[in-house]
This record gives sequence, C-alpha cells and structure tokens, in this order.
Amino acid sequence: MKEYKTKYNSFIGGWFIPKEICKNIINYFEKNKEKSIEGCFGATNNKEINKNIKDSRDLKIQTIYSEPPFDQYRIYLQNCLNEYIKKYSDANECERFNADPYNIQYYPAKGGFKRWHSESTSKDTSKRHLVFMTYLNDVKDAGTEFKYQKIKTECKQGLTLIWPTSFTHTHRGIINKKNEKYIVTGWFTFI
Repeated sequence: MKEYKTKYNSFIGGWFIPKEICKNIINYFEKNKEKSIEGCFGATNNKEINKNIKDSRDLKIQTIYSEPPFDQYRIYLQNCLNEYIKKYSDANECERFNADPYNIQYYPAKGGFKRWHSESTSKDTSKRHLVFMTYLNDVKDAGTEFKYQKIKTECKQGLTLIWPTSFTHTHRGIINKKNEKYIVTGWFTFI
C-alpha cells in the first residue's frame, strides 16, 4: 500500500485505499441520504447539535455489512491497520480490539468539525483505542489539523489515517468555504 508520509514520532499513520471504493461509498451515501442524521458531538448521554462546532450529515454503517462497497472497504481498512501496527508495534500490545460501526460523514461547503477535540474524552468513549478516517474525495485547502503534532493532512481521495484517540492527538477539520467533503470515520475499540 502506498504510504502517506508523516513524522514518525507523530503516531499518525496514513495509507491510500483505491479511489473506486471511495467513489462507491459516496454513491451509497447519496442514495441513502434520507437515512443520515444531523451531525452531533459529545458523550453518548449528552449529544449536542451545534453547526458552529460540527456541521455534517452522518450515516452510520454497521461493521457487519457485507455488501459492496463496505466489504471491500473493510479489507483495505484492515490492511491499513496492519501497516500501522508494523510501524507502531506497541499499539498491538494490548487487549483485543476491533472496528466499531462507523460513519460516512458529509460536510457541506463551510462545514466540518471546527472545534479542537479528541476521541476518548469520557467513560462512554474510554474503550476507544485508535481512530481511523478516510477522505472520500479530493478537496483543495481542506483536511485535518493536529494541534500538538503541528501536522496538517491533506484531503486526498483514498487517504486513510490512523492515530491514537487520546488528548495527545487533539485535532480539528480544516474547513473549505467552497467545496463539500466526504469522509468515513470511526474507531478501533477494545472488545
């Protein structure tokens, strides 16, 4: 798999999955848009909708979906995880973990997750081990900014990032004012 180079000590890994899978996931979202919900954030019992913080439409995908394109996506996501573990072997020195149901997220122009945040901030999210995110389309001047690593990743179609869930990897979206963006995002959690 083609690697997206980041600083080794950042603990952010990136690899590219096929663009065709990304296009098929976008098509799936568009055909099932009516099943999506307004993007929210916060702990399970305290979900909040605030477009000044997160402006998206989210469509949950169960990890057991075996239909295209999700059967193919899971294979490539596992390949990315295998590469991450080769690079950062200590990430695998823990209890067993697996991908949770994940979200396809659609961000309109000017949309995104605008506030600094991390992925494990409460008792409800404490089983999250690693985050994964795949950019489904190319968007110039968009991506993800990591606060402490001083890294900005590009929104390149197929780029799949994996990183730790803790506050050490506080991040936010880089917002594009003119173009919409699609991603898949979720977590590998302890089982």
